[in-house]
Amino acid sequence: MKNKILKGGLMVVIMSLMAACNQKKEVPAVIVDKEAIKTEIQAMENAFAEAYNNRATDGINYYAEDAISFSNGKMPLEGKKAIHESMKSELLTFPIGAKIAFETQEIHPSNDGNMVVEIGGYKVTDSTDTKINSGHFISLFEKRDGKYVCTRDMGNSDMPMEKK
Repeated sequence: MKNKILKGGLMVVIMSLMAACNQKKEVPAVIVDKEAIKTEIQAMENAFAEAYNNRATDGINYYAEDAISFSNGKMPLEGKKAIHESMKSELLTFPIGAKIAFETQEIHPSNDGNMVVEIGGYKVTDSTDTKINSGHFISLFEKRDGKYVCTRDMGNSDMPMEKK
């Protein structure tokens, strides 16, 4: 009798432990509003284009201080300062009256919305609105101090590279 009670008690303890170990902990769900994020990223792209078109690269608040940018035919640019200096050099040969425009085509946010991958395209038109260049890009954004900043980007042109 004593043995049956002991076995029964041991079985209850084992079953209780198994049940306790198998319980799934609920993680509060973070609701990520993809459309709101896409709108926010597109607004950043529009501000970038406006500053670039006005040749005011110092007004571009797109990149994080530790950003790295990759593009055709160049070594990676490390840091916001280096990226802005490169843009200033590009603007020396950017045609007068030309405009660049960026389009956010897709976004892929992390589950908590703190990181976002953007896939987009760009188009450069001359003063008559004729396309003179276009391409695509991928940017990685991180939310810092409640605001997205670009930490990495990579772009390429759709136009054939000039032979040297």
